[in-house]
Amino acid sequence: MAVLVVSPFEGDLRSLRGTLAPLNWTLYAATGSVEAMEILRRTSVPVILCESELPDGGWRDLLAAVAGLQCPPLIIVTSQFADECLWAEVLNRGGYDVLAKPFDSFEVTWLMSMAWRRWKDEWDRSSGQSAMD
Repeated sequence: MAVLVVSPFEGDLRSLRGTLAPLNWTLYAATGSVEAMEILRRTSVPVILCESELPDGGWRDLLAAVAGLQCPPLIIVTSQFADECLWAEVLNRGGYDVLAKPFDSFEVTWLMSMAWRRWKDEWDRSSGQSAMD
């Protein structure tokens, strides 16, 4: 399982590495939208954790960029200022969820697992495989 973390904050990356490494998640990191797009051109990931505001864009740009893929990665928006307005916008635009900071390891683990399962179900449907394969 792989995740792309898009955040200019080194502390976010350290925290997420500490939470996800024991679960054998492969973690790719980008500090902005442009770098994230370069990674996505080379690597397929089922889940993207993206800071709500980036120096060169944000989660909306990534959502638009992956929309045309056969089974696009699910985008979870991270924010220190997570509120109902951000959550509603993320869901209405097609994002998966919002993750508040500072990160809670249980919440990160649960949300990542749920997102991966949903992405896997969508992948199985789009590729004509059953979930039992």
